[in-house]
Amino acid sequence: MTPLDLSTDAVTLTRQLVDIESVSRNEQAIADAVETALTPLAHLVVTRRGNTVVARTDLGRSERVVIAGHLDTVPLNDNLPSRLEGDLLHGLGTCDMKGGDAVILRLAATVPEPVRDVTFILYEGEEIEAEFNGLKHLAESDPDLMTADFAILMEPSNASVEAGCQGTLRVEVRTTGERAHSARSWRGVNAIHGAAEVLARLNAYEARRPVIDGLEYHEGLNAVRIGGGVAGNVIPDECVVEVNFRFAPDRSEAEAEQFVREFFEGYDVRLTDSAPGALPGLDRPAAKAFVEAVGGGVNPKFGWTDVARFTGLGIPAVNYGPGDPTLAHKQEEHVPVEHIERCEARLRAWLEGR
Repeated sequence: MTPLDLSTDAVTLTRQLVDIESVSRNEQAIADAVETALTPLAHLVVTRRGNTVVARTDLGRSERVVIAGHLDTVPLNDNLPSRLEGDLLHGLGTCDMKGGDAVILRLAATVPEPVRDVTFILYEGEEIEAEFNGLKHLAESDPDLMTADFAILMEPSNASVEAGCQGTLRVEVRTTGERAHSARSWRGVNAIHGAAEVLARLNAYEARRPVIDGLEYHEGLNAVRIGGGVAGNVIPDECVVEVNFRFAPDRSEAEAEQFVREFFEGYDVRLTDSAPGALPGLDRPAAKAFVEAVGGGVNPKFGWTDVARFTGLGIPAVNYGPGDPTLAHKQEEHVPVEHIERCEARLRAWLEGR
């Protein structure tokens, strides 16, 4: 494997990262490359846990900031290797989020004496179940490595600040019936037909849109999968509708779960996954200072990101990274070169106190 060149520009470095395939659970090669590139830098203390790499300055500054990005991607979709077409860099992970990772590595390599101490974290397992998440593991094994006054997660945000994030939970809504031969269907009860009311309720759902710290969030309750049936000649006795609720950060996980259970009153509802949202926290001094430094407005984050992990630790955090988040996970995923360059320039100026 060609070593990462941290002396090159961030766009070229993004291509190098993208061309190291790192689908979730296959991050060892990219973590090896990152660790190998960072370890020789004398101003950094490098620690590795699994396929998560942490690099820290230790200058005794009065403030410490975490700048973090995940190394894994969703599965390939005929979108490797990377290719540069005009002002757009195409390829798996360009937007989500190796453009941000390249900025992190460039800053780690080329800002040896920042005005605030920095912890750079490049971690594994963000795109899959929480049990594999590198930040989760790090918070459990080495919480001191995540200690900071402020955190920046370089998720794609159109090179603007996106504050907070929505919470997410998934439930299975189950209908039951009675099996029978389809030739004598009246002797059974069709569980799939019974799911019609579940879908009708979802279709009639009206989204709540609360305003928090001046930002309007937009909740969403949707069926994302449905399954049922035994055989082509059998009336099914069970149907399961999987529902995803994206809830605003002014709801706790318990409140979100209660809302969903009340919404599907009368049905068997089983919680299968849940993660809390994160309040914007724009009233915190560190967050205010960062927003002023990078300029531009602030938008709400509609998806779930690991900013929630930092806010759960009492660390205010924002999303700030190159790329359009609506392109994440798409076959045509790409990132504007200008976004990568802008994020690097503004973060560099902020870290250097300019």
